[in-house]
Amino acid sequence: MNIEQKIQQAAAAAVEKQFAATVDASTIQVNVTRKDQKGDYTLVVFPLVRLSKKSPDETGKILGEAIVAEVPEVSEFEVIKGFLNLSLDANYWANVMNAATAEDYGYVKADEKSPLVMIEYSSPNTNKPLHLGHIRNNLLGSSLARLVSVCGNKVVKTNIVNDRGIHICKSMLAWQKWGNGCTPENLNQKGDHLVGDYYVRFDKEFKAELKNIIENDPEVKAIKGKDDEETKELQKAAAEAKSPLMAEAREMLRKWEAGDAEVRGLWEKMNSWVYAGFDETYKLLGVDFDKIYYESQTYKIGKGKVLEGLEAGKFYKREDGSVWADLRENGLDEKLLLRKDGTSVYMTQDIGTAKLRFDDYPIDKMVYVVGNEQNYHFQVLSILLDRLGFKWGKDLVHFSYGMVELPEGKMKSREGTVVDADDLVADMISTAREMGKELGRLDGLTEEECENTYRILALGALKYFILKVDPRKNMTFNPKESIDFNGNTGPFIQYAYARIQSVLRKAAEAGERVADKANNAPLADKEIQILRQIEQFPAVVKEAGEVYSPALVANFAYDLAKEYNQYYHDFSILKEENAEVRANRILLSSVVAKVLKNAMWILGIEMPQRM
Repeated sequence: MNIEQKIQQAAAAAVEKQFAATVDASTIQVNVTRKDQKGDYTLVVFPLVRLSKKSPDETGKILGEAIVAEVPEVSEFEVIKGFLNLSLDANYWANVMNAATAEDYGYVKADEKSPLVMIEYSSPNTNKPLHLGHIRNNLLGSSLARLVSVCGNKVVKTNIVNDRGIHICKSMLAWQKWGNGCTPENLNQKGDHLVGDYYVRFDKEFKAELKNIIENDPEVKAIKGKDDEETKELQKAAAEAKSPLMAEAREMLRKWEAGDAEVRGLWEKMNSWVYAGFDETYKLLGVDFDKIYYESQTYKIGKGKVLEGLEAGKFYKREDGSVWADLRENGLDEKLLLRKDGTSVYMTQDIGTAKLRFDDYPIDKMVYVVGNEQNYHFQVLSILLDRLGFKWGKDLVHFSYGMVELPEGKMKSREGTVVDADDLVADMISTAREMGKELGRLDGLTEEECENTYRILALGALKYFILKVDPRKNMTFNPKESIDFNGNTGPFIQYAYARIQSVLRKAAEAGERVADKANNAPLADKEIQILRQIEQFPAVVKEAGEVYSPALVANFAYDLAKEYNQYYHDFSILKEENAEVRANRILLSSVVAKVLKNAMWILGIEMPQRM
C-alpha cells in the first residue's frame, strides 16, 4: 500500500468515525501538493463537506488530526481554503531514496502468469526506404513495447512487411526498364535507397506519359467536364486507362500472382536488397522485432478465413461474386473483403496475418501502431476478428498516432520529397559533432569515444523530440531545435546524467563510495522536492502504460533533470563539509542518475558517461 492509499484509508475511517458516514476510500482525492504551498500531499476536502455537514476548514482540521494520528509517515498538516496539505516526516523521504537505489526502480517484472501483449509496428513497403514518418512509427512502437514490458507484461514485437502489390511492381518495372542491371554493390548504395529511386523514376516517367497522352490523344482531348477542374480529372483518368506503362505494371502484378518464375525471381532479388537496407536502419535506430510477417504469405490465409466466414453465414456474397461484411448493425457500413475476381484487399490480409499470429502465440492483447488515417480500418478489423472468433479481436488496441512533418511541410514518396531515415540520422550526428566540438565538452576523449558520444546524442535528440509529444497529435520535427542542449530536449537530460557521472567519478577519486542507504542527516527542502518527483516515477510509468503514452515518461525525465540541475547549482555536493550530509547528497545524485536512466531506457535512449 503506498502513502496515498494510506492517507485515503485513514481519511475514510475518520469520515465514518467523526461524521457517522461512509465513503469509498478510492474516491477521496489525494494529489501531490503544489510547489507554491507547504506540504507533500493534498487531500481535497470539498467533496466530503456534504458528509461532515461542517465548513471546509473545520472538516479539513478534523481529518488532518485523524490522519496524523493514524499514518505515522504524516508529521503535520495545514488547511488552506478547503485543501488539506499533509507533510511527511524525514524518515519517509530517506526511505524513498533507499527504495530508488534499486536498479529496476519504477519497473514491474513479468512472470509466467503475466498477459502476453503483441505489438505491431514499422509496417514498411518494400518499394522505398524508411523515412521520417516511419521513424515516428518505429520509435513509438519500440518505446511502447519497452513501456508495456516494464508494466508487468510479456511482450512480443512484430512487424508486417507490405511486400506485394502494384506499388512494388512499379519499382520492379522501372529497374527492369532503366536500371541497366545496377545493384547495391556496383553502385555502393543501400538497397532500399536504390529501389526507392526506381519507384520515384516510375512516377516521373508515368507523369510524363500521362502528359503526352492528354496533349496528343484525340479521344482524351475530346473529353469535357462541366468545368475545367472536372475536365482535367476526367482526362487524367482516361489517360491512366490508356497508359502503356501502367498496363505493364498491372501485367507484372498479374504474373506475380500467377507465380511467374521470372517475375518472382526479380521480386525476391529486389526485396532482398530492401531488407538488407532496412536491417541497417533498424540497427541504427536501436529497433528490433521478435517476429516478422510478410503480406505475400498472409493474403491467401486471409482469403481462406473470409471464405470460412462466408460459409458460416458471417459474411455474404453479391451477384458479381464479391464477398462483403454487413456492419450496419454496428453503426458502420458494408465492407468489401474479396473482390469479384477473388483477390484480397488490405482488410483480408490483416485477417490472414491475425490468423498466423494467433497460431504462433497465445495472445491476450494485440496493439497495432498505425497512423490515425487508419482509424476506421481498425474499427472494422476489430469487429471482423471478433466475428471470426479471435478472443482479443473485440479489445484490440489501435495505437493511433498523428503525422510528423518537417518545418518545410508534408512529404511525398512518389515525388522523392521524403526525408530518408538514414539521411536524417546522418545529419543529426553531423550536427551533434559540430556542436560538441564548438562547446568543447568532449575534450580529452579518444576520437572513437567522441564519435560514439555524437551518435548517442544525435539519436537521443531525435528519439526524445518525437516521443515527448502526445502520440495522438500531429507534430513538426525540427532537427536543430531537437539537439539544443537547453530546454526540453534529449541532450539536456543526457547532459544532466553525464554531469552526475562526473560527480560520482570525482567522489570515487576522493575515496568516497556511494552509500547503500541514506543516513540520519537532515534533508534540505530542495532534496525533498527531488525525492517527491522520484517517488512519482512508478506511478508515472504505470499511467503511461495504461494510456499508451511514452510522452508521460519523457516529460517526467525532463522535469527531474531540470530539478536536479537547479539543485546542482544551488548546493555544494563534494565540497560539503558535513560528511553525513555529503554522503546523502552523493547518494541522491546517484539515485537521480538511475531514475533518469530507467526513464530514458523506456524511450530507447542511451545515456552518455561523459559530455
